Amino acid sequence: MPQEVLRLGVVAASHPPVTRWSERVLRPVAVMTDLPGLDAGVLMSDRDGVQTVYLGDHGLVLHSGETRHYIDNLTAKQPSVWVALDEGRVSVVTVDPYEGEALASDPERVVEAVPMPPLLGSRLDAFIQAHHVEEVFYKRKRVPATSADDPRAPRILQPDAKWVKTRGRSGRGPGRKG
Repeated sequence: MPQEVLRLGVVAASHPPVTRWSERVLRPVAVMTDLPGLDAGVLMSDRDGVQTVYLGDHGLVLHSGETRHYIDNLTAKQPSVWVALDEGRVSVVTVDPYEGEALASDPERVVEAVPMPPLLGSRLDAFIQAHHVEEVFYKRKRVPATSADDPRAPRILQPDAKWVKTRGRSGRGPGRKG
């Protein structure tokens, strides 16, 4: 299955804690298609207590089998890139909205949908044009089952398949209770 890897720079911001008992938390705020010459973890700016940190570059893997998901992302009101952080480090970058939603279900992870840069949108569109194959939906037709093909037992038992009365009115043998 064809795939393409794009390198993206990830930028995160950390705001001052609201209370003295809480800590700063890094949250992804942007991705860059042009990689700066910075090392991961470099403080880019510090204004009014809001620290902007470059988290390094990360690979965005595009798979040809997921082009339908990418189309859903590009046709959304705001195309997005989902960035997941594990303990302040970038673990996943994806443009698949369904994978991004699944990542957000993990409470240990910080996942943010950041706006997709226009250049990334055009490269994603080119990938879709090159690899998308429209799948035709075939509705399954029901085939009526015949009793000969039915693997289940018949619903109404035939008289010879029913229990046989041995003695008495209850059909139980002598000495049995219950």
